[in-house]
Amino acid sequence: MSTIAGPGHTPPIADVRHNEAMSTGRTSHRAGRPARLLSAVFQPIGDEGRAALVERRISEAITGGVLHAGERLPSEHDLAQAFGVAPATVREGLLALRTRGLVVTRRGRGGGSFVADSADPTAFTQAALRTTTRVTLRDAATHYLAITRACVELAARRADPSEVELIRARIHRAHGGDLRSWRRIVDDAVIELAALSQSARLTREQMRLQAELSPFFALVDREPAEQQRRLDALDAILDAVTAADADTAGHLVADAVAHDVSWLVDYRARLEAQ
Repeated sequence: MSTIAGPGHTPPIADVRHNEAMSTGRTSHRAGRPARLLSAVFQPIGDEGRAALVERRISEAITGGVLHAGERLPSEHDLAQAFGVAPATVREGLLALRTRGLVVTRRGRGGGSFVADSADPTAFTQAALRTTTRVTLRDAATHYLAITRACVELAARRADPSEVELIRARIHRAHGGDLRSWRRIVDDAVIELAALSQSARLTREQMRLQAELSPFFALVDREPAEQQRRLDALDAILDAVTAADADTAGHLVADAVAHDVSWLVDYRARLEAQ
């Protein structure tokens, strides 16, 4: 299954680099953007710092809807620092993205690299779903469930109820708005709940998986009834976490993931029949 990168002005790169705050439940909500998903995009590439990996990381963020049409990317210098690669490597990656039509470069005052106006994450995700087998989709969902369930069960044992209620309040404020804002808040809420597990490793893996699968969940949530179902499911999970009922919380996560997978398998069949 191809990795897909979870949804203004781009914040300074210092705001989106992965740091210790990501492991303690603190997050920045600039213009409602999912701070943790952006952190997953702009964390260091490491020793494999090649132009192809820069291209892939940014392209996945664009096709997955984390970076939006018209959004300005950080400068080449900031990208190089965030990814841990040379500026020349970033320039090569951006050139490849321009060739693919995902990024445009504007010169002069206010210039820089921007996500192309033609970037449509829904179309990208539908195309990705068509080429993803049911076996691969279910395997990805199994991995997602294992991590999310572990995070939620630990959160039920370790979280302060007041922290859980802050997450609930943000979700309810976002419900009924546009799809992009809704998915941003839901993605951030899931990662914040994972952070309440007090496991840095699990939280980092949740961030990565949320970025990968969020675009597919966004397909589900285009239907108002599905948004309401997700809100109800999240409320039930948060209730169980607040009650320190780890078993119930884990079972509710499993039910929610199973529903999403079933919906996506059916939707994939409809796409194939078109």
